[in-house]
Amino acid sequence: MQVNTVNFAHIITVAKKINIALVGNPNSGKSSLFNTLTGLNQKVGNFPGVTVDKKTGNAAISETFSANIIDLPGTYSLYPKRADEWVAYRVLLQQDEDIKPDMVLLVADASNLKRNLLFCSQIIDLKIPVVVALTMMDLANQKGTQIDIRGLERELGVQVVVINPRKNKGIPQLKKVIEDTANANFIAPREFIDSYALAENSVDALKTLIPDISSYTALHYLINHENFELGAVLQKDIEAAEVATKFNPTKTQAEEIMQRYGRIKHIMQQTVIEVDPLQKALFTEKLDNILLDRKWGYIILIGVLFLLFQSVFWVAQYPMDFIEWAFGHFSGFLSGILPQVWWSDLLINGVVAGLSGIMVFIPQIMILFGLITLLEDTGYMARISFLTDKLMRKVGLNGKSVMPMISGLACAVPAIMTARNIENRKERLLTIMVTPLMSCSARLPVYTILIALVIPSKLYFGFLSLQGLVMMGLYLLGTVMALIVSYVMKWFINIKEKSFFILELPVYRAPRWKNALTTMIEKAKIFVFDAGKVIMVISLLLWALSTYGPPKKMAAVRDKYAILIQQNPQQTKEYNKERKTALLQTSFAGTLGKAIEPAITPLGYDWKIGIALITSFAAREVFVGTMATLYSVGEDADENNTTLRQKMQAAVRPDGSKVYDLATGLSLLIFYVLAMQCMSTLAVVKRETRSWKWPLIQLVYMTGLAYFMSWAVYVIFK
Repeated sequence: MQVNTVNFAHIITVAKKINIALVGNPNSGKSSLFNTLTGLNQKVGNFPGVTVDKKTGNAAISETFSANIIDLPGTYSLYPKRADEWVAYRVLLQQDEDIKPDMVLLVADASNLKRNLLFCSQIIDLKIPVVVALTMMDLANQKGTQIDIRGLERELGVQVVVINPRKNKGIPQLKKVIEDTANANFIAPREFIDSYALAENSVDALKTLIPDISSYTALHYLINHENFELGAVLQKDIEAAEVATKFNPTKTQAEEIMQRYGRIKHIMQQTVIEVDPLQKALFTEKLDNILLDRKWGYIILIGVLFLLFQSVFWVAQYPMDFIEWAFGHFSGFLSGILPQVWWSDLLINGVVAGLSGIMVFIPQIMILFGLITLLEDTGYMARISFLTDKLMRKVGLNGKSVMPMISGLACAVPAIMTARNIENRKERLLTIMVTPLMSCSARLPVYTILIALVIPSKLYFGFLSLQGLVMMGLYLLGTVMALIVSYVMKWFINIKEKSFFILELPVYRAPRWKNALTTMIEKAKIFVFDAGKVIMVISLLLWALSTYGPPKKMAAVRDKYAILIQQNPQQTKEYNKERKTALLQTSFAGTLGKAIEPAITPLGYDWKIGIALITSFAAREVFVGTMATLYSVGEDADENNTTLRQKMQAAVRPDGSKVYDLATGLSLLIFYVLAMQCMSTLAVVKRETRSWKWPLIQLVYMTGLAYFMSWAVYVIFK
């Protein structure tokens, strides 16, 4: 019988580039090390067949040696429970066809060494070339813990390097050890425990079927072979071997863990000196008494969110004003030097107008994500999950739902994917169904321009921005509606399953400004090159649909106004404006907008807003690009240096009233808070739930809720 196997006690040949699997417990500093090693040479994708995020990046180990770092999801042991843990498990057991690591870089937290050594010992027994990166030595020292590094190396049988990726300490030494391990013969250390003795007959039987694997790997084949891609014949042979040798997976696993902790206890006694934890109260514990308090914790949380959204307006206003000014004058400059032909109209009112709708919001997006990254770095984000667990349970969720919902502030697509970490199926489904109500970054451009149009730029007490308060209110509205919808839905989703919430709180640490800057740059690039491409394509398509229309109808409009101008030449300017408006209404885009206008008139919207509602279903941020194009088509040269906000501010209805008054502006804001204006989100919900039932329910309830609430707001404020 031929099977694909890998001898883990192998020699890594000298190569220019190898694959390194980066593994470790959650909150061990793994992500920090990944960011330090790879810098900006990173990319995010999905593991084949699942929707768990995969981060990979290139790392220069030396001048002639590089590595492809695969950041595997954090896990506590080689006995997976969640989808992300299964991803790491399959890679380490060589069951992932696309990822074959040549080496494992294991990150261990020195301040929680006993817990980290369990996973470490399991990896070592797989006979994979391993390098251990020991992080958080500074915290261990604060606790009074002393670790004999050389003694730890002797006990484990692998090289251990002390690092601090946040301060770039120990990284050169780590790279040298990685290169030495890759270029030299890897001699597998003796087994941490005697895996063979746990189930001798069963291991012998398995090794007969699959030669050249370690005894510990054989145990995992016996325990989890049903989840491996081994072929029907081999699966049956393994099942038969289990029955014949009376293999008991539960008993074997329990005995293994007990033996490992017995050996770990011995190692700790030989290599680690610990101070009684009761003798020293850490700063983290004292701070948690305040931040996790059931009263002050929520007050502080609201205060943090308030400062977050106030800062978005305070800091971003000046660069946004400059970008608007620059694009306005650039359009005016091009209008003055280019001939009045179709391609110059396309360049100015299609390309430049579309670009302005992209670039103007980069400052706010960078600032928002920079601040969120700082909160994550400090350890406060995990406290939010812990603090809100009690509230979440009342509406059918649990504390683990908070992280996908907070991630939804960035984008609902990866946020919904992270819901896979929620073991309870009902809570996971509820989280998926309400996460799109969280205001994602795609809504930010819409909020910004509409708030600037209808909310006065006032300061209260000299520093409280009214516009910032409204922005915060929109984000809170999305959160409150998500909780209300979850509370209602929990009565209709009939899944009964016990729920547990276990969360390790990371220690508080100083923020890494470099990491925040990296995130800001990456998010800006994603917005410009991913969302920006969609915006540009739709902007150009809209230019064409807004410029051209049914030939006979367009010709009739031109002829009508040509006659009027000939008859009343003194009113040429007024007739030219009317002609441009009439041509826009007669165009293909205008025809579409007019067709849906009766349905949206009760909300206070006109046909131009109707077009924006349709186009922004591809991506919410397209709303701004659509408006930029619709309000630019057919402009005179002297109008091109005005900003989009000025154009929208000047827009009037046929009766002379403003299009964007307070009632319409608030109605539109509420619509974009609640509506499902995102095809990508619907697609990922379908993939996660493996059914069109739930995304269709999501589309109907969110659209209906948005329509009703927008109508109510318009009626109240009109």
